Amino acid sequence: MKKIGLLNQPLSAVIAGMGHFDSLVIADAGLPIPLNTPRIDLAVSKNIPPFLDVLRAVLEEMQVEAAIIAEELPVRSPEMHQQLVSLLKAVPITAVPHTQFKVQSAGARAIVRTGEFTPYSNVILIAGVVF
Repeated sequence: MKKIGLLNQPLSAVIAGMGHFDSLVIADAGLPIPLNTPRIDLAVSKNIPPFLDVLRAVLEEMQVEAAIIAEELPVRSPEMHQQLVSLLKAVPITAVPHTQFKVQSAGARAIVRTGEFTPYSNVILIAGVVF
């Protein structure tokens, strides 16, 4: 049994298999997930698990060189936006319209659905390299 890091097997496997520029989406409970994009559904109930908790766990294991958010996030959910920026630290963040975000998320290696009910709490993480 694994004793540290991500314990969710599908999520751990996706991250382990990612290469440079591959993307992973951490999503709120409402983001539409295309049928052809793998879904890792962690949602249990309203706000369980929270978006930020899942993001923290993923950032422990994934090398991230860039991130994409919906431009609506800072306006509609400013507190969530501030916390997201704080977690991503020096990672460059690009904001795009939510409609474009949904199109881009379809090309991700997987979309991780959380139980988050805060509007626009979604991020596309772009994989970097560790060397």
